[in-house]
Amino acid sequence: MTLDFQDFQKQDVNFDIKELQKAYNEIVKIKNFDGPEGITNFGAISLTQIPGDPESIKGHKARGVFWTYPDSSGKEQIRDEKINESAYSEFIDDYKKTYFKEVFDVLSSKYKLGRIRILLKQPRSTLSWHRDPEPRLHIPIITNPGCHMVIDNVAKHLPADGSVWITNNTKYHNAFNGGEENRIHLVACVLDHKFN
Repeated sequence: MTLDFQDFQKQDVNFDIKELQKAYNEIVKIKNFDGPEGITNFGAISLTQIPGDPESIKGHKARGVFWTYPDSSGKEQIRDEKINESAYSEFIDDYKKTYFKEVFDVLSSKYKLGRIRILLKQPRSTLSWHRDPEPRLHIPIITNPGCHMVIDNVAKHLPADGSVWITNNTKYHNAFNGGEENRIHLVACVLDHKFN
């Protein structure tokens, strides 16, 4: 059987991995990871917000709507708040002096983006099996060989080498970190990318 990786699309843009890692280290000195209260397996630092609205990146809005099969009934259920992704156009002032501002400017010139976040997957942890409203752009910043993303039944490791990937998160997927250090990705919602 040949594995089909069409749901993982490497893009023709690349960033400096050392600068990405430096910017990440700068940001975590300013801001801790956020997530919905009581949710321990999710952490985000939002780089963009709805203009003038710092509440647009807090709590469940840090995560956003998704669908999942939570139990043995096999019934799909919706979780969290629906987000107007296209409204998240303001890069947060506190981070404008980091390399992420340059990354934001380059990506915004190439794609129609929604929220842009730094996402944390802690060691030996996984996301739920879920689907999202739109594809996601991933730039791995810190990873290890035990980190994989699974879309449908295909698993792929995305290396932290400055590469940019768009993944088909409209299909059921998860991400797991089987290593012993944090997995850190820059993740953006992509509003104008279509998978076949």
